[in-house]
Parts: sequence; C-alpha cells; structure tokens
Amino acid sequence: MRISEKQAADWVAGYVKAWKSTDPADIAAVFAEDAESHEWPYDTAWIGLDAIVTGWQSRQDWQKGGWTFDWELLAINGDTFAVKGVGAYRELGNFDNLWVVTLNEAGKCVVLRMWNNEIK
Repeated sequence: MRISEKQAADWVAGYVKAWKSTDPADIAAVFAEDAESHEWPYDTAWIGLDAIVTGWQSRQDWQKGGWTFDWELLAINGDTFAVKGVGAYRELGNFDNLWVVTLNEAGKCVVLRMWNNEIK
C-alpha cells in the first residue's frame, strides 16, 4: 500500500481531533484495534486500542489552558509517513515532535513512534 499526502494529512487531522476530545470513538477512528503507540523520552508503550484510549485519557490535564499543533509532512514510504511538528501547550510548554506512522489498508494507525523534545 502507498499512502498519499492527503491520506497522511487526513490522519493527522483525525489524530488532533481525537487528542482534543479523548473520546474513545475519535481515537478508534485513527488507531486500529491492535495498534501500538510508543513515545520517547517517556516510557510509553501502549499496546492495543484500549491501552491507547486509557493512556490518552490519563493525559487530559495536559490540555488545560489550550494548545496548538503545527506540523509538516517530511516523507512517505509505502504505508509509513513521517511528520515534524510542534505542540504548544499553554500549561506545559512547547515540544518538538517527530512522528513515524504506519497505516493499515483501512487507513488506521498500526504503529506510532513519537519522539518529543521540550523546547527550552
């Protein structure tokens, strides 16, 4: 499978919507049942949709005060794409992000690898 730039952009838009809402249905719209979400430098290895939902909901407080996410697509290789972004949280500060996302045939994420670096 080769994903398009539009598919990558649509997936990121769905991710941002789900991160804002933390609604299980919104999260399930972008992650497969057997998805994996790994985040560094945090010790995060959420395996399966239920673990991802629980993990996201545990971080709801991070959004207090509001936040934005600006991003750009770096590359697409078959079913995988890479995104560079900046998450700007009023309460937590700003974080440079690098995401590597692999999608299945249905356009849902099966593996998310994310690196976060706090901008000082």
